Amino acid sequence: MSTPLSRRSLLKLGGGAALGLGLGAGRLPAWARSPARAAQGLGPGALPFPNLPEGTATMPQIEHIVVLMMENHSFDNMIGMLPHQVASRRKVDGLPVDARGRPTSVNRANGKAYRAKLAPTACQEKGHPGQNWNASHIAWANGRNSGFVRASGPVAMWFWDKETLPTMYSLAATFPIGQRYFGSVLAQTYPNRRFLFTGTASGTIATNTVTFSVPAQNGTIWDRFDRFGIDWKDYYVDLPSPLIVPGTADTPDRLAKFVSTTDFLSDAAAGTLPSFSFVEPQYSYESQENPQDVQVGERFIARIARAVMSSPNWERTAFFICYDEHGGYFDHVPPPAAVTPDDTPPMLGPGDIPGSYDRLGIRLPVIVVSPWAKRGYVSSVVQDHTSILRFLERKWNLGAMTRRDANANDMTDYFDFRRAAFRKPPKIASAPSLAPGLEECRKAGLEPPLPGNPNGGADLEQAQAGLRARARAAGLAVPAR
Repeated sequence: MSTPLSRRSLLKLGGGAALGLGLGAGRLPAWARSPARAAQGLGPGALPFPNLPEGTATMPQIEHIVVLMMENHSFDNMIGMLPHQVASRRKVDGLPVDARGRPTSVNRANGKAYRAKLAPTACQEKGHPGQNWNASHIAWANGRNSGFVRASGPVAMWFWDKETLPTMYSLAATFPIGQRYFGSVLAQTYPNRRFLFTGTASGTIATNTVTFSVPAQNGTIWDRFDRFGIDWKDYYVDLPSPLIVPGTADTPDRLAKFVSTTDFLSDAAAGTLPSFSFVEPQYSYESQENPQDVQVGERFIARIARAVMSSPNWERTAFFICYDEHGGYFDHVPPPAAVTPDDTPPMLGPGDIPGSYDRLGIRLPVIVVSPWAKRGYVSSVVQDHTSILRFLERKWNLGAMTRRDANANDMTDYFDFRRAAFRKPPKIASAPSLAPGLEECRKAGLEPPLPGNPNGGADLEQAQAGLRARARAAGLAVPAR
């Protein structure tokens, strides 16, 4: 059985109304029944532009690509109220509501119905909801998305809105969003991040130490970048997540690519961003994983977004804000079938629910910030983390690493390269002050981890020990706790 560790535990260790889609009797909409573009049969090595040499830069409007990957929230959980609170986004497929604006999505467990509800505070419960392999498959419920409460309890039905997340809602109201962007697998953080870095989970199904002994058969995106002289940096605070793939930081040149997130702010201000930037939050208190205060992460998103938009590099930048997986929180849109990345099956143990990598994960938020982004656009194209990977491959005409990224829709639908709709960066709502929200959290008996108390509980240091040890062994600077 897979170890049910929380994502934190290891970035740290080495019903009918619920669907809102008229599914009736277990039927799935046509878009959810078959993998996108699978008929093309593309595989490893497939070039976006077969007639060009590999490593050729394309998309001249974009010279800098930035990816900020936060943690553990579904689309409905974070921006599900967007169509009901932002007039220009009323057609977005958010949380279904009744005539009074009350969410109608329901999950049932133990004879009771639990409706989607506004979270009582900005803080989350510790360890709940959950999203390990079994919990994610129970939540999916064979396409009914009716098992979230059975998997994790009523907290799985919580959501936040514009009042709690003004920056997130402002970005989603201004820039294009995806309403069919899903996790890459019904599982935890590590397998999903491996899809972004390598195009596959390589058999892993959990956030545990197994990942450190499982190399990527066809390498990583970092390998591709280095092969063709494409400069990149991982900007991290405490835990450089690319190290979940063995061999990622095994040379002095590679080690030099891992720098402080503070350096991102200075590089952006100086107009010296590399071709690719992977930006990471402080994972103990600002990644937005439970039991954190989501407004702390909101402030981090705002800080990075403003750094990008005020940078001299802005005119040639594409910035993707995304989440690695759903964290156990409800979403009403069932994930569709997916192209299997390779012939490596999931490493299932006794007690693990049977499954494969032929299904995407729960729907996630994604916002694309760029002067070249389409104003008011909402993408209904089916995408996952390998879609961002394919965008990188398209930019530099890099060969695919697996069948999944070879056949992924590449995120170019968010852009109009004929005209820059946001040449002048728009104003974005400020993130909230933490004090009022924290007061409400404490009234509710919740004490989230904060910069002055990053552990937020005795288990967090133990949970991060493995990845910290691996980073230190690689020679990376990892702050003391």
